[in-house]
Amino acid sequence: MTAELLRSLHVPGRPLVLPNAWDAGTARLVVEAGFPVVATSSAAVAESLGYTDHEGGQVDEMFAAVRRITRAVDVPVTVDAEAGYGLPPAELVSRLLDAGAVGCNLEDTDHAGGGLTPVGKQAAYLAEVRAAAGQDLVVNARVDVFVRGGDTVLDEGVERARAYLAAGADCVYPILIRSTDLLRSFVAEVDGPVNALRLPELPDVAATGVARVSLGSGLWRRTQAMLRETLQGLV
Repeated sequence: MTAELLRSLHVPGRPLVLPNAWDAGTARLVVEAGFPVVATSSAAVAESLGYTDHEGGQVDEMFAAVRRITRAVDVPVTVDAEAGYGLPPAELVSRLLDAGAVGCNLEDTDHAGGGLTPVGKQAAYLAEVRAAAGQDLVVNARVDVFVRGGDTVLDEGVERARAYLAAGADCVYPILIRSTDLLRSFVAEVDGPVNALRLPELPDVAATGVARVSLGSGLWRRTQAMLRETLQGLV
């Protein structure tokens, strides 16, 4: 499966919906349900392996999990690669492609230093990723200002998104925008495909013009809650 197929499914107003999986079994369920792409959730993958999100997982184990997923399904797989695990861009791209991925998320949170990576530095990193990948990888650049800033950081979010698209990202992901009006404004000001996180506060997210909708760790959390309730009922 090619990156070009994944790229073609990003249609504003008719978004690609991604129920994020964490292992071969859940990936197969996503495909059986009729979804054309499998995406991973870094939180779900890391926690299922006994680690924490935000690059708490061992890099080799995280990529091994990706490889098991790509072997199990015959649709494009896009990987939540967090902030790149500190890998040089060429090595990150090589490892993603070797694992069978045709897309990735890359976030601008600086897990080692705290806060956000400066916009210029992140754009330069994304440009190196694009140069190493050519068109073989769909790059979804996550914009994390809304995680901490709520509705007050629209201008910074738009600035980052434009810089990332100019650097070669295929899509931008303003994670945790919780307002339909704010998301619509973001989409209107960013000249490129936008990914949104599906949240209860965004009941009609497709109407905002986004091209992609992720569930993030939502399915993993619901599965955990169901198991917790079931197990407690057995005591």
